[in-house]
Amino acid sequence: MSECAKASDYDEVVKQFEYLDHTADVQIHSWGKTVEEAFEHACLGMFNYMTDVDGVLPRKTVEITAEGTDYLSLLYHFMDEFLFLSCTDDYFMARQIEILEFDKEKWKIRARGYGEDFERARHGGKGTEVKAITYSAMKVLPEADKTDIFVIIDI
Repeated sequence: MSECAKASDYDEVVKQFEYLDHTADVQIHSWGKTVEEAFEHACLGMFNYMTDVDGVLPRKTVEITAEGTDYLSLLYHFMDEFLFLSCTDDYFMARQIEILEFDKEKWKIRARGYGEDFERARHGGKGTEVKAITYSAMKVLPEADKTDIFVIIDI
């Protein structure tokens, strides 16, 4: 990638998530045609709460793996792995999340994040720090042609 690349060189990020009112934290509602797509957008919603993902460039690629025992624990560990990277690894921020493998029998995910390290000067300040993913009111609602996810992040 050219060093002269800037956010305006890329299409606006598709955002299949919204933020719902919650007493002290933030509830993310994401959706997708598949469970995988809804998981990706739940995680992207978390990153977007920290900084506007439209301003993040796909300069760096990271991979994570996550395991669980059901949809809820898998979602928790999936998001927690990416949250860990945002607190370490030079404060990685994702513009896009892509699930490469999603094993619903063994409850394992392998995913890739495309983004860059956080730079206060370019990203305009780190919106709000996300402290943790919570199980509180977490829901994964898969249907035949759509999946909705609700997850609360502790800020």
